[in-house]
Amino acid sequence: MSDCCSSTTTPRQQDTHVCPEDGKAYRAVSEQTFLQHVRQPWKRKSQPMYFCSNPDCPVVYFGEDNTVLTQDALRTAVGIKNGSDEATICYCFGVSRGEAKLDPGLRDFVIEQTRRKRCACEIRNPSGKCCLKDFPATQKKA
Repeated sequence: MSDCCSSTTTPRQQDTHVCPEDGKAYRAVSEQTFLQHVRQPWKRKSQPMYFCSNPDCPVVYFGEDNTVLTQDALRTAVGIKNGSDEATICYCFGVSRGEAKLDPGLRDFVIEQTRRKRCACEIRNPSGKCCLKDFPATQKKA
């Protein structure tokens, strides 16, 4: 597995395009990431795809030709688009937002597995990015 949480990305992932729904620019995802999450990928036009990370926007992926895909076009539930505690925030280890809130040690577990290169966020996470930023903020103990 690659170091998905490192600060370096491939040049293609530096590309941005504007979401036709919310008008903001977002980064491209790899074709491999896109193919892992979309229903019937063989019916999709081959083109760069971008992930809309705005939780309030219904668009998940969009293309350079302004094709938009919402949650119903995917086989993976996209946690960032769902604010519930059942929403997945770590796709490599199946951690929900609620589980992470109840057990702050889960974040440490994911950090350790990432450090050991035992994650695959760049493929399993629909955003193609590391999930650690999606974990709830931990409370400081007094």
